[in-house]
Amino acid sequence: MPVQNSLKDCELIVLLKSGDQTAFAEIYERYWTVLFLHARNLLRNNEEAADIVQELFTGLWLKSKSLDLSGSLSSYLYKAVRNRVFDHLKHKKVMNDYLKSINDFMLEEQLISDDLLREKELAAIIENEINALPEKMREVFILSRKQYLSYQQIALQLNISEHTVKSQISNALRILRTKVGMSAFLIAYLMHK
Repeated sequence: MPVQNSLKDCELIVLLKSGDQTAFAEIYERYWTVLFLHARNLLRNNEEAADIVQELFTGLWLKSKSLDLSGSLSSYLYKAVRNRVFDHLKHKKVMNDYLKSINDFMLEEQLISDDLLREKELAAIIENEINALPEKMREVFILSRKQYLSYQQIALQLNISEHTVKSQISNALRILRTKVGMSAFLIAYLMHK
């Protein structure tokens, strides 16, 4: 039976501070399982609990020469595990929030992109239907809806009556509503007047 098995924690700490690997191995053997169970209780995850306990012992060995314990070794180790678990949970929450934020942003961008694509497709369909209107009707419609001229200005420019302008625009709107569909037509930019 190795001598370290019979040593108290305070004696193991003294040996650990001097770089004694067998003292470290004894501390590891005494506390690994109970610290793992403590971490697992807090995390409800075996892998994360094992990682935290392993990191704790790695840190304990690396800092062994400068280790300053004012209380018992078990209190120090339990507190260290608890703090590491809380840091882990905090980091995990920050990462989850960050990933959710990125995901939300990407979904929003996708929705905006989809909306813009549908808008462009709808505009192209409407533009094609406008181009398919009879020549005079198309000319009146474009002056009204794209150049924003009043019925009176269109009538003067084309040397036709305001009634003819109104009739041409009314007919163009009826044709476009029929060809493009009412809901798509209402969404479009054509509802100028």
